[in-house]
Amino acid sequence: MAKAVPTPDLAGVTHHTVAVNGTELHYVSAGEAGSPVLLVHGFPETWWAFRKVIPLLAARHRVFAVDLRGFGDSAVAEDGFDSTTASEDLHQLIAHLALGPVHLVGQDIAGGAVFRLATSHPQDILSFTAIEMGLSGFGLEALGDVTRGGSWHIGVLAAPGIADMLFAGRERQLLAEWAFPAMTAVAGSITSQDIEEFSRGFSRPNGWRGAAGLYRSMLAEGDQLQALASRTPLTVPVLAVGAGGGAFTAETLRKVTSGDIGSIQLEGVGHYAAQEAPGQVSDAILRHIETVDAHR
Repeated sequence: MAKAVPTPDLAGVTHHTVAVNGTELHYVSAGEAGSPVLLVHGFPETWWAFRKVIPLLAARHRVFAVDLRGFGDSAVAEDGFDSTTASEDLHQLIAHLALGPVHLVGQDIAGGAVFRLATSHPQDILSFTAIEMGLSGFGLEALGDVTRGGSWHIGVLAAPGIADMLFAGRERQLLAEWAFPAMTAVAGSITSQDIEEFSRGFSRPNGWRGAAGLYRSMLAEGDQLQALASRTPLTVPVLAVGAGGGAFTAETLRKVTSGDIGSIQLEGVGHYAAQEAPGQVSDAILRHIETVDAHR
C-alpha cells in the first residue's frame, strides 16, 4: 500500500507501508530492473541513511530500504522487541514482496537482526554486506563497557523506559549535538535537514523502543549468536565495509563465515559511511553483488 510521502522527498523513490509479523513496516523502493537489494539501517538512523546510495544502486538494481520496527515511519515497537523479532520482520517483508533471494546490506546495530536473517533463512539471501557492523558474542558487547572506552548511550537505551524519560523533547538536540558529530569524519555530510528527518521517529510516543530493543539484544544475545555462527555460519558471499571502526567489521565477519570474505577500508570516513562516502560505498556494493550475480 502506498503511503503519504514524508518530508523530505527523494526523487525516484516510492514510499510504502506493509503489514507483516504483527506490525506495520515502512519501506521505500527504487529501480526497475536487476537483482534486488535490501538496505537495513543502523542507529540513530532510518532508511534515509541510504538517501545518497539508493540512486546509485537503482541505476542497475531494484533497491528496497526499510525502516526497522520502532524507527522512522514504521510502527513503534512494543516492550520486548528484540533482534529476533526484527529478523522475522525482514523475513516476512521479503516474502510479502516476493523478492527473495536478495542482496542483503546491513549496518551498525542492525547486525544481530540481519545475521539472524541470513543464518535462519538462507533461502532469502544472495549475498551479505556489512557496513561498520559488529556482532554480540564477537566483541560488540564490549562497546557497552564504559570503563574500557565504551559508549554511555548503550546502557541508557538498554534500560527499560530510561531513554523516553531522558530524551523525550530532546531528540534533535541529542542527534545534532552528540550522536552524529561524535562519529562523523566528513564535514557537511549530515545536514540540519537530515537531523530533522532522523529525529521524527524518535519524537513519537515510545519512539525509542525500537533502538532500546536492539541494544538490549546486543547486551544479551552473545551466546545465541555464537551458537548460530557455529551451527550455520554464513555461506553466501560476504563483504565487510569498514570506516571509522577500522578492521572491526572484517574481523567479526571472518569469525562467522565459512569461507573467505571480501573487505574494504574507507579512509578518512567516520562511522556513518553510507552518508559520508556514498560513492565509495555504492561502488563497493555494486562490485560485490554484480560479481555474485555473474556467477549465479
